[in-house]
Amino acid sequence: MKKRFFIIAMAITIFMPAIAQREKHVGGYPITPVPFTSVKVWNNTFWGQRLETSRKVTIPLAFSKCESEGRYKNFERAAHPSPNYNVAELMPYSFDDTDPYKTIEGASYILQTYPDEKLKAYIDSVLDIIGAAQEPDGYLYTARTQNPQNPHPWSGSTRWSKEEDLSHELYNLGHMIEGAVAHWQATGSRKFLDIAIRYADCVVKEVGPKPGQACVVPGHQIAEMALCKLYLATGNKKYLDEAKFFLDYRGKTEIRQEYSQSHKPVIEQDEAVGHAVRAAYMYAGMADVAALTGDTAYIKAIDRIWDNIVDKKLYITGGIGATNNGEAFGPNYYLPNMSAYCETCAAIGNVYVNYRLFLLHGDSKYYDILERTLYNGLISGVSMDGGGFFYPNPLESMGQHQRQAWFGCACCPSNICRFLPSLPGYIYAVRNRNIYVNLFLSNSSKISIDGKNVSLSQETNYPWNGDVKIKVDNNKAGKFGMKIRIPDWVKGQPVPSSLYSYSDASRPSYKIMVNGRSVTASVTADGYYTIERNWKKGDVVNVHFDMDVRTVRADNKVEADRGMASVERGPLVYCAEWRDNSFDIMSVLLNREPKFSEGKLPYSSFIADSLKTRLQQYRDQNITTLATDAQTLAYDNSGKLTTNNVKLELIPYFAWCHRGSGNMKVWLPQDVKATRPSAPATLASQAKIASSTPSSSMRSIADGLVPADENDRSIPYFHWWPKQNTTEWITYTFPEAKQIQSATVYWFDDQPWGGCKTPDSWTIQYKDANGNWQNVENVDSYPIKKGTACTANFKPVKTSEVKISVKQPAKFSCGLFEWSVR
Repeated sequence: MKKRFFIIAMAITIFMPAIAQREKHVGGYPITPVPFTSVKVWNNTFWGQRLETSRKVTIPLAFSKCESEGRYKNFERAAHPSPNYNVAELMPYSFDDTDPYKTIEGASYILQTYPDEKLKAYIDSVLDIIGAAQEPDGYLYTARTQNPQNPHPWSGSTRWSKEEDLSHELYNLGHMIEGAVAHWQATGSRKFLDIAIRYADCVVKEVGPKPGQACVVPGHQIAEMALCKLYLATGNKKYLDEAKFFLDYRGKTEIRQEYSQSHKPVIEQDEAVGHAVRAAYMYAGMADVAALTGDTAYIKAIDRIWDNIVDKKLYITGGIGATNNGEAFGPNYYLPNMSAYCETCAAIGNVYVNYRLFLLHGDSKYYDILERTLYNGLISGVSMDGGGFFYPNPLESMGQHQRQAWFGCACCPSNICRFLPSLPGYIYAVRNRNIYVNLFLSNSSKISIDGKNVSLSQETNYPWNGDVKIKVDNNKAGKFGMKIRIPDWVKGQPVPSSLYSYSDASRPSYKIMVNGRSVTASVTADGYYTIERNWKKGDVVNVHFDMDVRTVRADNKVEADRGMASVERGPLVYCAEWRDNSFDIMSVLLNREPKFSEGKLPYSSFIADSLKTRLQQYRDQNITTLATDAQTLAYDNSGKLTTNNVKLELIPYFAWCHRGSGNMKVWLPQDVKATRPSAPATLASQAKIASSTPSSSMRSIADGLVPADENDRSIPYFHWWPKQNTTEWITYTFPEAKQIQSATVYWFDDQPWGGCKTPDSWTIQYKDANGNWQNVENVDSYPIKKGTACTANFKPVKTSEVKISVKQPAKFSCGLFEWSVR
């Protein structure tokens, strides 16, 4: 539902979280990551299954889409340019080159975990195609080079001329570097790395503040963080300098707008604004530069922005980006649920920011946000079988959201493709003679302390229970400190701010033992339980976290969540979904002091039948479900409010919309004033609905929900996007003939950002006794107003079918929230 400008904006990156052991040592972060190359996640565990699914389903799917959608063809044509190529038709988006880069990155991580010569050879063949398209000076941007005389219209007539707008030349560079460094680290081959270095050198030469250079900054950020990574990989400071230039000059060049965080210099910014993915990438780049240069102005700025997000703009799922208008952050405390955008790529960006801030500051609070995002708002973006994807991740739905097998603008699927296999690099870190244990998942690792090896392994069924066994498999380093993160949800705080708080009387605790005995230690100010000793081979640390079911309330300034509670267990946020409840979950009222019981559902019930054979590892696994007593509220036909006692079933949020589309809620009313009682049946709600463009969202026009005003996006709607300049229709067919005399419409109009506008005109018709369509007569008017009731009264007719016909504007589509008839 957006113009191309905002569709193309949704391209994204992933931070490869560690510097491989083969890399040249240069000045790095205060805390040293333990690279993905040093950690192996075990099969048949929560995350082992996800990595296996990436290997068997998601990455092969992404490569197949690169083939079928012409991504490789772009490079082949660029290697042999021609004035006959119509690039605008052949290449939908100027950033399409990044799909192969991102997929290679994910596949490289997988190669480290699952060596595969066939996959390695396939990647090499793709790199042959990519390398052949590179120009002699290193420039590699197929949107221009396929037909230099008539390039893609977003490219501009010359290099960098539209970089701050639509070209994405530097965005493409960023993803190239990210993929190239990962490929080098995983395989030792410089094939992709050398391609990326040549393009980076071209950029350093041509883009900057010096005379003769193009003084521009990235229109879509990522090059900043990627160039910092290239600096760490090569030791060449010019890449760090270029990254800092891109940040230093933001707010000083031609385009200055909140959408791309270019409204003012970055060191003056103190609020998260604009396109959430762009923002997260820029904030990650700021954290990189702050850590790698020690620039205190950058450190203060990124700390201020982080505070703003966590205090005022973070969803309980860890999602960021409240509105589809520019896929952007909203005002402070604006966190709607039904219309929450929470793009999958933005969740990945949120992980990047918090990871880097941990490496900078060493505080566990950043991993508390990272973990919340990881287990909820991030993995919700890909189905448990790896073959279905979400772009937005709302916290409430009435069936208008469906997982998709792919997208034309494929940034979220390809981003998930590369993020999940990188997870091993987020588990551990080292500072001086301390090892940080930040994530709890079954794995084996080899960690270096002062150049001496320590081997650790974890065994756990986390997040389903809170028991973690950490074993010292080998230790050549002698005495060191093991710093175990104690999650905020154990310490009684959902997030490190007052935005959310627990509302129950539960007081969970934790217990840590070494070789079966309690140890004398405590949680320090940084949030870690530190055990310092001369570790011996075979030493075992047993960690137990109580996993009580908790209810959470939002700050009362969050209007969308007033009077409501969300439910958590451990790091997982839960939701109610239609499939598990035989009543209208939208009308539910949670008890004031709810008690929960736990149950199980098989993983296999969330896997597509076509993929079950390939994903046998899910066969004997279960997910933990919750149940509690509740009530539903409804109005009967006489208008009397009635209640009904029900058993409310809940599933982890990441598992929703696997078994079909329907109602879903994360925030559940706990105060009567927050409830939405079911309304009696109406003519519209009882009718069969058909449209010129059928869609699962058609039912939304008869759900009884109307917008509060012209800017309300909190309720579902139906639209004819991307059709334009056409006449479209919807019909209601009643069970029996009814007399009607008026129709009321609430138009959906997302101007000035989106692609829908109020119609040029509309009419009402009815089907007569002979089955012919007739215009209603004596219509007082056909109002066309945004965000309010538009009622047409007419001469009463008796009919079994009524139609609304809509004339769409020349360059826009139309949509409607509601259509009622009386």
